[in-house]
Order: sequence, then C-alpha cells, then structure tokens
Amino acid sequence: MRDTEADLRPILRIDFPPDDRLGRGKIMLLEHIRETGSISAAGRAMDMSYRRAWLLVDALNRMFKEPAVDSQRGGKQGGGAVLTAFGEMLIERFRAMEAKAQAAIADDLDWLDAMRDCNGAPQDEPAGKPF
Repeated sequence: MRDTEADLRPILRIDFPPDDRLGRGKIMLLEHIRETGSISAAGRAMDMSYRRAWLLVDALNRMFKEPAVDSQRGGKQGGGAVLTAFGEMLIERFRAMEAKAQAAIADDLDWLDAMRDCNGAPQDEPAGKPF
C-alpha cells in the first residue's frame, strides 16, 4: 500500500432495526467522554453542539440493556459524565470488529488501492450511460 494517510479502510456501521445505528461517530463520542469526563467537552472536541452530543448519548443508552454513559447534573463539581463498564466494553468490541473487518478484506483493499488513480487525472467516460 501507499502512505498511511491515504490507505483505504472500510467504515463499519451496524444497523439495529428499525431505526438505531452504531458507528464510528458514536464510538468516537464515547472515547471523548472517557477522555474529558464531559458530554459537552466531548461534543466540542467533535465540533458538535451539546444537544447533538446529548442526543447521541441518549440514543446509545436506549439501544442496549445497559447504559454506556452515566451522567451527573451540575452542582458544586459542575456535573460530568463517565463511561460505564458496558460503555468501555462497547468501545473495545467495536474497535475489535473494525480490525477484523479490515483484516478480512485486506487483500481486496490492496487490490483497490493498486488500481486507483492517485493523480486524480480525469479519464474519458466510458461509453453508455453514466453511473
């Protein structure tokens, strides 16, 4: 493969019918909450509003039998948020699934990488209908 920044990688998203999803955005939010101890700080780190971050945390907490985040309202300490043991395991399992997916299709990604045009030069469009 070429340089690391340009490596191809699959993006894992798990759909929970009918409407819930788990993907890298929610997992990254959990990781930021772990680092900052705050939903609002985690949201800021991801350039999202507190409301959006809170809604994602609420969705995560409703998706599973156990909550991923435990939050406390303000007070003398100003509130905060911590990951539960389940939240920690959720991050660990999701990151492991990503690694397995990457490993499972590594040969195909190498082939795609070798076949792509990194110069970005426009090519003639194939005959027939455009995609």
